[in-house]
Amino acid sequence: MRKITEKEVILATHNAGKVVEMQSLLSSFNIKVMDATGLSEPEENGTTFIENAKIKALSAAKESGKVCIADDSGLCVHALDNRPGIYSARYNEPKKNGFMYAMSCLNDELGDKERSAHFSCAIVVAWPDGHTEEFEGQVQGTLCWPPKGDHGFGYDPMFVPNGYTGSFAELPAEVKNTISHRANALQLMISNCLK
Repeated sequence: MRKITEKEVILATHNAGKVVEMQSLLSSFNIKVMDATGLSEPEENGTTFIENAKIKALSAAKESGKVCIADDSGLCVHALDNRPGIYSARYNEPKKNGFMYAMSCLNDELGDKERSAHFSCAIVVAWPDGHTEEFEGQVQGTLCWPPKGDHGFGYDPMFVPNGYTGSFAELPAEVKNTISHRANALQLMISNCLK
């Protein structure tokens, strides 16, 4: 495994929530996390979370000349054959209509089907020379309706992680950041690339 020795990395995203979350998780390593402002957004045409994260990380690393971290994550609903999965950000156009609309559509599609689900997050670290390290984490839970809480982003208000009664959007950030799919993937990255 290649180690991250730089003190500044680019997170290949334009999602401010992800930048804040990543910065809090990497702050103890004195690594500053920058967003991808000014960098192009490649087409995410992979068929897995890892493939999409790799596309974003390699594109940003090549364009910026810096070490880049990219993630791809989504909600996988077991009764829907793990959909929306890699299409979570595009399921019923949440960017156009809002995630409340996407959550409502998902709830309607589920109907009275079983509500177990998991969030999955792939993290890829890419260097300008094309080298990558790849990690994937998950968190299991169930979907609730109506959505609860106003923290987090995306599908967080309807996802209740196993062992908790509150949704991701109700949990304090310091709790979510220790149990989330992103936290699990990041822990693997930290254990292998930073320690």
